[in-house]
Amino acid sequence: MVRFTGSAETPAGKALYEEHHRVEGACDNGVFQPLKHRVTYVSETKGGEETFAEKALDYSQSDLRPTVSYQQPRFQESLKISYADSGAVNVVWQQPTGDIKRANVSISDSLVVDAGFDNLVRQNWDKIVNGESLKFRFLAPTRGTDYAFIVEPAQSQTLDADYVVQIRPDSAFLKLLVDPIILGYNRKGALTVYSGLTNVRENTDQNYTATILYTVISYPECELTP
Repeated sequence: MVRFTGSAETPAGKALYEEHHRVEGACDNGVFQPLKHRVTYVSETKGGEETFAEKALDYSQSDLRPTVSYQQPRFQESLKISYADSGAVNVVWQQPTGDIKRANVSISDSLVVDAGFDNLVRQNWDKIVNGESLKFRFLAPTRGTDYAFIVEPAQSQTLDADYVVQIRPDSAFLKLLVDPIILGYNRKGALTVYSGLTNVRENTDQNYTATILYTVISYPECELTP
């Protein structure tokens, strides 16, 4: 089992919320394989802490394409990602407006869903920390499609991490619309920093862009990387 917490803050350093992560899994040939991942999102209120959102991921079928169930009751929003026998991703998104948007996206071998990007980095750990880049497709569930992205080593003057990588769009057009996500990892392969667009809403029109600092509470008995 892996347990870790995250503290999200604005680019100006204002505290936003905390994430509490619990990942159950098994050791396979000395490497941790995630199976179930639960996240609770907590914010400070006048009465104490309040859980304002929850997410559950299941990696039973794929490390890169988990099923996802996400609820954010503050905005009456929910997102469910599942997989059809026909080889498609099924997305059901209840928007803050109350409207429900459904989509089916074809699955390719390079498709990555939600937090599957973290496993993608670890599965290709040696390549990435040694300077190689990797192309993949990333599901944009609220848009009902997927886009081409690249994960590659990066440098940062602001993030304190043993290794820094970025996830950026592979198309010139999308680069104008989507900022890169910057990730920091320690030498064990644990995520320590995330900087970019989050799945937590700031208001009905947009999500927070934040830096999330992670602290590992417990590591598995085996290694996180091959």
